[in-house]
Amino acid sequence: MRGATKTILLTAALSIGGIITNPAHADASALTPERVCGSGFARVAHSKQAAKTPSGDVFGYVYLLYNRRTGYNCVTTIKTSDVGVATFVSATVTTQTRGAHSRTGGKNEGRQVKHYLGPLKTYGKGRCVKYSGTIWDDGRDAAVATARWKSWGNCG
Repeated sequence: MRGATKTILLTAALSIGGIITNPAHADASALTPERVCGSGFARVAHSKQAAKTPSGDVFGYVYLLYNRRTGYNCVTTIKTSDVGVATFVSATVTTQTRGAHSRTGGKNEGRQVKHYLGPLKTYGKGRCVKYSGTIWDDGRDAAVATARWKSWGNCG
């Protein structure tokens, strides 16, 4: 009887342990740019750019979102390759200054991350933006995947 009780308790403990650890994996796989940027942010036209290597491998995506209520843009780079492994990731958002097309303002950030980089937010109501991101993969001969929206757009 005691052996059966120990087996049942051990099985229950292992099952609970699996339940406790699995939600972390579920959260990582359910990661969306809306969750990264927060409440009120929504994707805009041309909001998803694949971060590709020169050979065409996709390491992730760079997203541009906009909050109509606050006038802020948000950029995030989300990895799809080497998720859970720390690799260097960057994100940049550049906002065109009103009335002076040669002047810009913006933010950029780069660091080692396991899942995503962001949110990177900048005010852009009535202004056009460009955005980009890069994902390095040390395991593939230091391959670099880049995504960018090159022309001014999404003029909020």
